[in-house]
Amino acid sequence: MAENKSKDMPHFTSLNELVEFFDTHDLGEYWDQMPEAHFEVDIKRKTHLFAIDDDLATRLSEIARLRQTPSQMLVNSWLREKVMEQA
Repeated sequence: MAENKSKDMPHFTSLNELVEFFDTHDLGEYWDQMPEAHFEVDIKRKTHLFAIDDDLATRLSEIARLRQTPSQMLVNSWLREKVMEQA
């Protein structure tokens, strides 16, 4: 018969104590004592993928790196500007 490897989980007076404890302990040793979590996920944001030329993607990535901003943010900003020009 398999031995239960679960340990008794200590009681914590703050969220910080709990976080610090699990920074140095294996959650798997306490898994059976964890409360069941119930939640709903309502994803409203969509991601749209567009193919772009390799050279353009490379240049965009370089510019974004120089500006210390994510490539996606740079592309969205520039596209938003162009779209607003057309409005």
